[in-house]
Amino acid sequence: MVHDKLFPTTVIGSHPKPKWLNKVRKLNEEGEFSDERLEEAMDDAARIVVDEHERAGIDILGDGEMRREEMVEYFAHRIPGYEFNGPVRVWGNNYFEKPSVVEELGDPDPMLVDEFEFTRRAANEGHGVKVPITGPYTLYDWSFDEVYGDDRELIMRLAEIVNDEIHRLADAGARYIQIDEPALSVRPDDIDLVIEATEKVVEGVTKEEHENIERQIMHVCYGDYSAIYPRMLDIPVDQFSLEFVNQDFAHIDTFAEHDFDKEIGFGCVDIHDRDVESVEEIKENIEHAFDFVDPEQVWVNPDCGIKLLPRDVAFGKLENMSKAAEELRAEYE
Repeated sequence: MVHDKLFPTTVIGSHPKPKWLNKVRKLNEEGEFSDERLEEAMDDAARIVVDEHERAGIDILGDGEMRREEMVEYFAHRIPGYEFNGPVRVWGNNYFEKPSVVEELGDPDPMLVDEFEFTRRAANEGHGVKVPITGPYTLYDWSFDEVYGDDRELIMRLAEIVNDEIHRLADAGARYIQIDEPALSVRPDDIDLVIEATEKVVEGVTKEEHENIERQIMHVCYGDYSAIYPRMLDIPVDQFSLEFVNQDFAHIDTFAEHDFDKEIGFGCVDIHDRDVESVEEIKENIEHAFDFVDPEQVWVNPDCGIKLLPRDVAFGKLENMSKAAEELRAEYE
């Protein structure tokens, strides 16, 4: 398996889109480009990203979310019961179309299986494919609720929907599933609800229960980890993929206070900084992980998705990240 070596490298999800894909999408929205041609353009963009990940030395790659515009919006468009209210600012100059639940949520058609199967075909042998899916708590937190009036009821309904999709992915051969829950670290009072929802999300598709699953991963970013640690260790996933560089390793001491008994996907390059970190700097960043886990527990990834970076910068960061992991591998094996 790809992950059996020390310090396997992976990505979080998003990758810079080719400018021509954004132009094609706009033309499609204006009725000047057919859905079929848009699909072909997204396929081409996904092939390019898979190739860039492979050339950068990434072990467990993705398609850069070439078919997705935003992590909540994409799924809300496909789950019956949502409608949209217009753009809302997330941070800086970044916006997303915030959805509202206006009817009891129905069962969507498969949302990610075609994307996964295409990416698997595009990847060369020896590379794993990781599929990110937005978790139920973030889907709830980044939407308006005009129907349920009960947080837990809505979150658990979303957990059922996410669980169904992960079952489809696992049955199709997906081995690495990433549940994105960026809302968790900024809503620490709801940690018990996130634990309960994640238990539903992974029901029947843990690596002990499904022959294809190798890792269930949770990505959390942009918050105060000390507010949810060590309680977060009760979330039933195999690995936490966390942001560290942009926070200047602020919570390393907190993690060292308790036994971190899972794998860590250690964010070691800053996706908000357009300077490409040197290989030596990234090695030093990764070594911060050894303050609270053993080398065998460490995976190597960027802080978060890298879609806001220029493509050459994104590639440079991934390439140097892979070189840093390779050099550390030689030192620690």
